[in-house]
Amino acid sequence: MAFRSRVLGLLLLLSASAFSASPPNIVFILADDMGYGDPQHAGGKAPTPNLDRMAAEGMRFTDAHSSSSVCTPTRYGILTGRYNWRSSLKSGVLQGNSQPLIPPSRRTVASFLRDSGYRTAVVGKWHLGLAWKRLPEARKAESGPTEGPGWALDYGSKLEGGPLALGFDESFIIPASLDMGPYLYLRNDKPIAFPTVTKTYLRPGAATADFDAVKCLPDFARESRDFIRRSATAKDKPFFLYLPLTSPHTPIVPGPHWQGKSGIGEYGDFLMETDWVVGEVMTELEAAGIAKDTLLIFTSDNGFAPWAKIEPLLAKDHKPLGDLRGTKADIFEGGHRVPFLVRWPGIVKPGSTSPATICLNDLFATAADVAGKLTAIPADAAEDSFSLLPLLKGEGTYTRSFTIHHSSQGAFAVRQGDWKLCLCPDSGGWSDPKPGTAEAAAAYPVQLYNLKEDPAESKNLAEAEAERVKELAAALAKAIKDGRTTAGPKRDNDGKAIEFPERVTALLPILGN
Repeated sequence: MAFRSRVLGLLLLLSASAFSASPPNIVFILADDMGYGDPQHAGGKAPTPNLDRMAAEGMRFTDAHSSSSVCTPTRYGILTGRYNWRSSLKSGVLQGNSQPLIPPSRRTVASFLRDSGYRTAVVGKWHLGLAWKRLPEARKAESGPTEGPGWALDYGSKLEGGPLALGFDESFIIPASLDMGPYLYLRNDKPIAFPTVTKTYLRPGAATADFDAVKCLPDFARESRDFIRRSATAKDKPFFLYLPLTSPHTPIVPGPHWQGKSGIGEYGDFLMETDWVVGEVMTELEAAGIAKDTLLIFTSDNGFAPWAKIEPLLAKDHKPLGDLRGTKADIFEGGHRVPFLVRWPGIVKPGSTSPATICLNDLFATAADVAGKLTAIPADAAEDSFSLLPLLKGEGTYTRSFTIHHSSQGAFAVRQGDWKLCLCPDSGGWSDPKPGTAEAAAAYPVQLYNLKEDPAESKNLAEAEAERVKELAAALAKAIKDGRTTAGPKRDNDGKAIEFPERVTALLPILGN
């Protein structure tokens, strides 16, 4: 009897050890246009108890950056682990009726994890293009006006190039931003219903009769909880959930429960509802008993958007950008420095903070690393992704030596240590000095800032630090030429060759080669 008990105990111990060594589930929540200063723990005035809880129970990164300062390119970088400007999209964003930006031949974090034994799903805003087929003649709305995009799309034909073609087992998405038609849900690359009316959420577009922007966040929360519940019940595979939200991007449409709750206006109410979705995910992980086995990440695709009207918020002492310069679309820090929180019980130290300069492209390598597959990433994938696992564990080395930023109009910046070089004389986006203005034309061709001493980017040191400017420009030129910043064989970039303004290449010829 004693022998049998010892054997049983050994088997239980081995079983527990094997379970604890299995790869974790991974949930990546991406807010849309949430500023660095929006969460309450970062100084925001709207209550965000779930984000604050993530910060208290995990790690907060204070120098995290999206690959781009606008939507589509950042999402490209997240899923591919490759800088967005290496794609065919050199500036701007896609629309709801655009063709796919990521070819099926390109390995994504979803396809890599699926091939590594994960169940994968995306719930939320896609905004990476879909291979819509076109009708020979556009439809008309069944009632009311026929306006905006989406009426010439063939919703009955098989949709190619969507999430299922890029490694996701399941999907529940809207095509693009919540102010871009067509307005409808797609489940597993098929429309749930066909558009019959025009609806306007800042922009008009074809819409299904029952589509309501106010219901998107509750719908995404429901679908996410359902996927987590089903995956946890199956117990046969770890899972990866990519949850790109539509908020707090415009249109600012908080649900009835949240209206008037923040005390700082509708934007604050929408922040609270965004935070609630995070709480719903955390609640489901806990209800399923898998919170300790799940790497949970929250971040944003770029900085606060000026369309959300910052002045009334500042009047309420809410600073969405903190003390950073610029907004969404800009090359300045406000355009791409974003909230970044990680919770992984037992691995990530509660209440910890990391000052490391990281990039959202790092999801791919990080996911591969926590799955025990980092060395299995092929040479033609994740060319600009570095694992955050050493930082999360508080040991080892994070190997990214510099980070490249990109603006809505295609302006570049390169960051190394405390120094940031902007390869333009302007904002590269929507803030002053705007590209093409007399003010920009009169300014020095490039901008160099010491972010440790001047986080507001107020003093351009480029003329005084000419050698440092050359060194950073050389690093950027090599990164472009090599087609990657990770170790490996050189790769080609997609689309047209990258070009810098004439004044920049005159000052830095290495960028003109």
